[in-house]
Amino acid sequence: MAKANGNGKARPVSLALQGGGAHGAYTWGILDRLSGEESLAIEAISATSAGALNAVAYAAGLAAGGPEGARASLEQIWRAVSDAGAGMNVFGAAGFQMASAWQNFASPYDFNPFNFNPLRRVVERQVNFEAVHASGLKLFLSATNVETGKVRVFSKDEITADAVLASACLPQTFQAVEIGEEVFWDGGFMGNPSLFPLIYSGAPQDVLLVLLNPLVRPGVPKRAAEIQERLNEISFNASLIGELRAIAFVQRLIDDGMLKEPMLKKYRRLNVHAIRGGQDLLSYGMATKYEARWRFLLELRDRGRAAADRWLSSCAQHVGTKTSSFDIRKEFLEG
Repeated sequence: MAKANGNGKARPVSLALQGGGAHGAYTWGILDRLSGEESLAIEAISATSAGALNAVAYAAGLAAGGPEGARASLEQIWRAVSDAGAGMNVFGAAGFQMASAWQNFASPYDFNPFNFNPLRRVVERQVNFEAVHASGLKLFLSATNVETGKVRVFSKDEITADAVLASACLPQTFQAVEIGEEVFWDGGFMGNPSLFPLIYSGAPQDVLLVLLNPLVRPGVPKRAAEIQERLNEISFNASLIGELRAIAFVQRLIDDGMLKEPMLKKYRRLNVHAIRGGQDLLSYGMATKYEARWRFLLELRDRGRAAADRWLSSCAQHVGTKTSSFDIRKEFLEG
């Protein structure tokens, strides 16, 4: 069990939540477990796609009823996801097989001209955004600007149902989400999730990454579906890997004493930790990211809870000690 620091106060931590469709129920399990951990205080969340859905549900529930309210809110929104997925999955316009077939020769502007998105109904009915704004959490949701190709981070009062939908907008199955004069696709292309808001916002220096896409998948895919699946995993990890490499480079400069004042004031150390959900879910194929059966979502939730338990037992003691339990240099700069 993780321990509080010497004065008995909970140690602050930031969360960085990846997207992954229905696999986001694994993150639900992690949040469910961490919300009851008195030795840690979640003060900031940067999230994308399904991670964004979890983030706003957690924040709204926290504001309404503390940790128990957060847990109840998470269960309610995933139950709503499952209910909406009866016949038409919220993470794909008509399920994985149909979406895969259609996207080869038609766009969502062709087969979904009325822009029906069942996730909108889920978010608007289940999430009280006034409560989200009142939660006290620093929240950052990432989406990809279709025209500029740049990441757009929504925060504070910008976090609305539209921002969540933008963060979770898969362009093969949903029309781009318009917010003001900008149009957005899924944030996973350019920030899955974005880490830089946690650096510049004064969020806790300890960052727990919740990864849903495997960084490593042994073997060479040879079937068309396997090749596409691995390409998607690599693509949706690319932006995060780029940020982690930059963080590792800056940390090396700090450790080697190569950054002097006043330049040193511009940079801040992040202590990085990780729950490797992607590796834990290696046996689950891409199609399961579109699976909304309640029994399956509960299975993922329970796996997430177990993963959080393991992390609390083996790594959480590093939080608040100015050390990382996830070796960025080894993972991304060596070899």
